[in-house]
Amino acid sequence: MVKKFNVRVYGILINENNEVLVSDEFEYGIEFSKFPGGGLEFGEGTIDGLKREFMEECGCEIEVLDHFYTTDFFQESMFGSGQLISIYYLVRNSSPLAVRISQTPFDFKERIELSQSFRWLSLQKISPEDMTFPIDKHVVSMLLTRIQSFSN
Repeated sequence: MVKKFNVRVYGILINENNEVLVSDEFEYGIEFSKFPGGGLEFGEGTIDGLKREFMEECGCEIEVLDHFYTTDFFQESMFGSGQLISIYYLVRNSSPLAVRISQTPFDFKERIELSQSFRWLSLQKISPEDMTFPIDKHVVSMLLTRIQSFSN
């Protein structure tokens, strides 16, 4: 059996209140929290893919500020066989978010396949455990380390 790569792109969007945008989703029968973004489509560059994902998920245009992290360890894809490669960028929205922001995790109108809601998490309170997947947890740890290094 041929194993494939699954390339994903995610945006770390931090607002003026030092909060990061988190997507809560229900898919494949499970709830999970992650950064906004998703799968790269064939023929897309990573930045174009991330811009498309933000438009699809959040209804907003983004500007990519900087590359933050690319997976540097093996992670098998949770939803199918293959190796997951995730690329994270620091972004800012260049148009308003066109989604409802909730205070409550998994605040779906209905708990049906592909349900999604968004919330802001304070950078002072976020922890790796707020995320579901190993790579997102690692990215939160990196983000917290970077914030602490700027504070010192």
